[in-house]
Amino acid sequence: MLSLKQKQGDSAEHDALEFLQQAGLKLISKNYRCKFGEIDLILKDGETLIFVEVRYRNTNKFGGAAASVNHHKQQKIMRTAEHYLQKNYRQPPACRLDVVAIDNNQKIDWIKNAIEASA
Repeated sequence: MLSLKQKQGDSAEHDALEFLQQAGLKLISKNYRCKFGEIDLILKDGETLIFVEVRYRNTNKFGGAAASVNHHKQQKIMRTAEHYLQKNYRQPPACRLDVVAIDNNQKIDWIKNAIEASA
């Protein structure tokens, strides 16, 4: 049985995916998991691979959905993305790490290049 929080998260991921597909992105994978963490959505925008973290918050009390992607979470996402690339590509394509933040009014904020990978 899914908790209310899990149901809200699943619904937010579904809404984010629909939003991104309407923007022309193509789904590659959902909920990619490895020992480093999970990436909610992996999509392609032309030749660019997009790793997407979806965040939902029903209140802006602590900064809202986008603010919840703290430094620790960013590091986990980057390590997970690197694992995905090493596992699936000999020559990795251009990549981007985005955040889709959804608030309690169902307003979707797509933040491209929200997480900068360090060289």
